[in-house]
Amino acid sequence: MAIGVSANKLEILQIARAVAQEKMIDELIVLEAIEEAIQKAARSRYGAELDIHCNINNKTGEMRLTSRTTVVEEVENEAHQITLDDAKKRDPEAEIGSFYEEELPPIEFGRVASQTAKQVITQKVREAERQRQFNEYKDRIGEIVNGIVKRVEYGNVIIDLGKAEAIIRRSDGIPRESLQVNDRVRAYIYDVREETRGPQIFLSRAHPDFMAALFAQEVPEVYEGVIEIPRVARDPGSRAKIAVISNDSSIDPVGACVGMRGSRVQAVVNELAGEKIDIIPWNPDPATFIVNALQPAEVAKVVLDDEAERIEVVVPDDQLSLAIGRRGQNVRLASQLTGWAIDILTEEEESERRQKEFSARTGTFMDALDVDEVIAQLLATEGFAEVEDIAFVDLEEIAVIEGFDDDTAQEIQTRAREYLDKRDIERDARRKELGVEDAVMEVEGVDLPMAVKFGENEICTIEDLAGLTPDDLRGWYETRDGERVREPGILEGSDMSAEDAEMLIMRARVIAGWISEEDLPQVEPEAEEVEVEALDAEASDVDLEDIDLSDLEAEAEKLGVDLADLLDADTTEEDEKS
Repeated sequence: MAIGVSANKLEILQIARAVAQEKMIDELIVLEAIEEAIQKAARSRYGAELDIHCNINNKTGEMRLTSRTTVVEEVENEAHQITLDDAKKRDPEAEIGSFYEEELPPIEFGRVASQTAKQVITQKVREAERQRQFNEYKDRIGEIVNGIVKRVEYGNVIIDLGKAEAIIRRSDGIPRESLQVNDRVRAYIYDVREETRGPQIFLSRAHPDFMAALFAQEVPEVYEGVIEIPRVARDPGSRAKIAVISNDSSIDPVGACVGMRGSRVQAVVNELAGEKIDIIPWNPDPATFIVNALQPAEVAKVVLDDEAERIEVVVPDDQLSLAIGRRGQNVRLASQLTGWAIDILTEEEESERRQKEFSARTGTFMDALDVDEVIAQLLATEGFAEVEDIAFVDLEEIAVIEGFDDDTAQEIQTRAREYLDKRDIERDARRKELGVEDAVMEVEGVDLPMAVKFGENEICTIEDLAGLTPDDLRGWYETRDGERVREPGILEGSDMSAEDAEMLIMRARVIAGWISEEDLPQVEPEAEEVEVEALDAEASDVDLEDIDLSDLEAEAEKLGVDLADLLDADTTEEDEKS
């Protein structure tokens, strides 16, 4: 674009207006670009050291070219500055800080100057266009846009949005979907970045929120906020699970999203190249939500681990393949949707595991209490998991076991306490052998098993304990190669909460003198909730009929109690059989 002073004044304004309309930018920006181009050409004509300014009147097109000089006390740059005395010779009202402008004659643009001016104007206009594109799309993240495929480069698809270009990278496209030049396509804006080469608008057809946005377009209740879509999990082009919840109890969220004869969900499926969609009702209870998410598989039982955010799901043997899905797809999507790691077991596998746990508890009680297998099995069947449970439980809870009386219960509890006392002596000796100081035992919350673990991990002094973090005690999770991996802590396997771990360390810091009592976190007292897991005969696969009362009687004699006193004289024959 060559511009000369001979050009008609209105032609400059017309050129600026035409360029502004074509590039959809402000006309003043184009005029500023023209001014800058003329200033650059003028400097090459009159001297690059001069401070030359060009001003074009946006009403009349009049152009004024001036050389500006600033009034200063002491001149450092003669080309840009002038002393006050010299300035007053030209303008009596001149003062420090003001500037004196000398009008320059117009210049003729030669071929080189015209080419330079064209480059300056083109660069300025391009920058303005890029800034306009960025400002227009930066607030549209989360929207669906329509565009036309302009070209395909190495799997990346360039989309013409009309006012800008965007890109669908290979990883953001639906696998096996082939987009051709001039195809119309809908996509989701998930990022807009301002980069050196201009604003980059990133689109996706594989993003989970793209599906949610499509449902908002197809389902009025979603668009209006009556139905919410809290989570979406997708295996793009293959299958997806979407959780829905209704804020109006009279509206079924699943039915509304499916539509009459599946018309609404089918419209989304067609847009996503046939991707199958499971619509799952959201539930605030994690167990219920996970059971829903594993549809169409039927779930027999779930066991939650809140701390690790893992859930164990037990399914009938014939439902295992359905729950896992082809190549693990169903359980993987359910895990993404719920945010929980899901372990799936069959009823047979779960039964075998619980049988092993029951056998382990039985063995522990036999060794610790020096009792027969029959009594150990009875204790395990009644839900006692540890020797501590027997040692400190109310005596009545042991005495009510069938075949036991108060004397039997007292003897068993006495043996449990003697076993624990002996074990504590051994642990304390081990603690001292490992070099754990007595001061560590004075920290509230530290017990002997904990102190032994401290010693095994070279935590021997108050300062050592005070320098730990809650994660050092409890362990933590980190992501490696896309998988969530557990890093064990010093007290791995304990049920210590993050708050308790922090409080224990803070108490150690108080004793060490690092902080004062006032620095301890204030914890609101909460109602303690105790959850007891009972193992019954059915759950543990132990048949009480297999326990011979003669064995129990022999064991009772060993304990020095009379089993006959346990039988009521009025017991019926039918009761005795049971």
